[in-house]
Amino acid sequence: MNPTFSAFMYKALRAMLLLAFNLLLLAGAWLWLTLHFSYSEGERSGYLQKLSKKGWLCKTWEGELAMVTMPGAIPEKFQFSVRDDAVAEKINRLAGHRVVLIYQQHRFVPSTCFGETEYFVNDIREVDDPLNPR
Repeated sequence: MNPTFSAFMYKALRAMLLLAFNLLLLAGAWLWLTLHFSYSEGERSGYLQKLSKKGWLCKTWEGELAMVTMPGAIPEKFQFSVRDDAVAEKINRLAGHRVVLIYQQHRFVPSTCFGETEYFVNDIREVDDPLNPR
């Protein structure tokens, strides 16, 4: 085999491995950035409609909140993801009740493995329901 050709192949392979490593490093940095810095945060109130654990490999909690502005109006649906099992348990206990969800919006997360939506719920609290007094 030609020694010049072998040296060329070695350098080409090394350059491809270095490029692959750098791309992997860049993808990891992007993932860390999108999951640790929120685009926005806030609260949404409404009636908790559903919460289910979904996914083939990466299981996340996915839910839906019906936001009603006034009785009889068509509710707007707010879809959200929950990554923490303890928060999901609190949400499950309040299913069907009027609640306030505290969330953070993480845009451009490169995979649905961390949640199917860009809204990640961190906490929940129950509020008094004027339509359903206890």
